[in-house]
Amino acid sequence: MASVTLKKAERAAHAGCPRSQRTMTKDYGKNAPLSYNKYLRVPELIELQTCLSSPSQHDELLFITVHQAYELWFKQILHEIDAAISLMKEDRAADAAQALRRIVEIEKLLIAQIHILETMTPVRFLGFRDELNPASGFQSMQFREIEFSSGLKDQAILREFAGDDFAHQRLQARMNAPSLSEAFFALLRRHGFDTPAVDAPRDAKERRTNYGKRQRALVEVLTHHEQFYKEFQLAEALIEHDEYFSLWRSHHIKMVEGVGYLKKTLDKKFFPELWEARTYLSSKHDDKGCPFAKT
Repeated sequence: MASVTLKKAERAAHAGCPRSQRTMTKDYGKNAPLSYNKYLRVPELIELQTCLSSPSQHDELLFITVHQAYELWFKQILHEIDAAISLMKEDRAADAAQALRRIVEIEKLLIAQIHILETMTPVRFLGFRDELNPASGFQSMQFREIEFSSGLKDQAILREFAGDDFAHQRLQARMNAPSLSEAFFALLRRHGFDTPAVDAPRDAKERRTNYGKRQRALVEVLTHHEQFYKEFQLAEALIEHDEYFSLWRSHHIKMVEGVGYLKKTLDKKFFPELWEARTYLSSKHDDKGCPFAKT
């Protein structure tokens, strides 16, 4: 009886729909020129996980899948970094902060993926590790692109990719282009802060002086966050990006490369001025209490 009532209700609802809508519902997806599989290129995608171990090792597929997923997310992070830099150039600080928050959510996911890899025992990893030599996750071009475009540019790393024309060209372009750090301090300069460009100094003394000026400006932003709300939100989003990418890097290194290599990377920061500025903050916001207040 209930099924008969339900069918009557469905017919009544169907009868109330315009004829064109009823036809669209009935025929939706039939003979479509574009399908889900075509749009996402699923057949090609699932053929990209080529295992090399012989005899075949069960966990090699997991290893490849997780790292290919990393590369896809790296691509999206770079897409958002480029957007954030462009938005900062246009003085759209709030929109740039939103792009950075998306990056942070992706980085949280990257950290979670490490726990999937940890379901693979060391012995099982050794079953196909020899097939990977001398490859290393830190040869990832896009991983280094994220570092470069965030502000951690390194000529030594660029030279390591000299034998790979494709990767070297991309990294060289990132080396030459403005980074998140450079775009942020340029935005602050346009907003009246004394934040000299990172690559401006002529000598070590001037470099220290400029670093101090950028630090003082950031203390001003962090202290008076109601007055500089958009700049403050952008600064917070930048430091979250720095924090979560560093967490992913340290987790990954600890699992794969070992504690010895980890110690060499702990001091890598995209925005050192932002981290250090926090050590100068005071709860006293008046001119006498704030150590960097203008006199």
